[in-house]
Amino acid sequence: MVFKPQKFNGEEPVRSNPEPPTEVVLETSVAEQLAVSDGVDASSVSATAIKGEIVLSGTVGSAEEVDRAIQVALDVPGVDKVSVNLAIGERGSI
Repeated sequence: MVFKPQKFNGEEPVRSNPEPPTEVVLETSVAEQLAVSDGVDASSVSATAIKGEIVLSGTVGSAEEVDRAIQVALDVPGVDKVSVNLAIGERGSI
């Protein structure tokens, strides 16, 4: 079987850019990545998406966990910016 490149009237088809992920997809993706990432206990962290920006809220155990949570969120495709509303201390204290 031979596959030929797609042509329309002798021209390559126009390909549109994929749609950016929805807010629900971003929130879910960030939450999943935080849950499986080393260096951050995300059991008391929530992620909310607003137009490509992720807001991390909750409590973590150390400043290093805050930094790690930010990096994990930024590594998710579609995340443009991360805002932090994380407290450092005992989980569930806020």
